[in-house]
Amino acid sequence: MEKSGKKSDRRDFLFTATYTVGAVGIGATIWPFIDQMNPDNSVKALATTEVDISQIQPGKSITVLWRGKPVFIKRRTETEISEAQSVNLEELKHPEKDADRVKKPEWLVMMGICSHLGCVPLSDKGEYKGWFCPCHGSHYDTSGRIRKGPAPTNMEIPKYVFVDENTIKIG
Repeated sequence: MEKSGKKSDRRDFLFTATYTVGAVGIGATIWPFIDQMNPDNSVKALATTEVDISQIQPGKSITVLWRGKPVFIKRRTETEISEAQSVNLEELKHPEKDADRVKKPEWLVMMGICSHLGCVPLSDKGEYKGWFCPCHGSHYDTSGRIRKGPAPTNMEIPKYVFVDENTIKIG
């Protein structure tokens, strides 16, 4: 009886070892197919972008591309900040406090796309000294909030962080 017990233990071990080797082999075979579904390095590089803001003077703005779309980065003056903060929210189509749209009052970072039909507004234009979309006449204030025209919402604020005093990371 002992012999048959040893044979069954040996057989169980062989089955377990065979299944284990087979599972490892299948995993090694299908891994390249699974891995090729991940985005390549060029796509990963577009996910974020770092921008040097050290040369932007108060009252000036720059436009950078992130994911193929324009992003406006404006260094606002004290006057622009106080105008944006003093707006009565009841006057706005899409009420948002200026403080909710910026991480530092001096810096406004927003997508440079009109929320009406996706045009790119002109900076330092319009009735509110912010942005003006000449395509359909939408006026935005110094916080990128819609004030007049057909645009239904404020210009979008992307996810961003201040890496240091001179660098913003968008994405």
